[in-house]
Amino acid sequence: MNQDIAQGKWKQLKGKIQAKWGELTDDDLDRIKGKRQEFAGVMQEKYGKGKEEAEREFDALRDSDI
Repeated sequence: MNQDIAQGKWKQLKGKIQAKWGELTDDDLDRIKGKRQEFAGVMQEKYGKGKEEAEREFDALRDSDI
């Protein structure tokens, strides 16, 4: 996958993440940058979710039709 496609998919995923978890800021999303582990860390901080739960939610959004 070329970088332009990856960046486009991340922008779409960011929109889904912000719609579902409104407390996440643009700074949080910039920190995540599409990385599953970073997402899990931010979700633990903001929502008190467990790592595995957060990673499953990230995977579900990533794998859904964007």
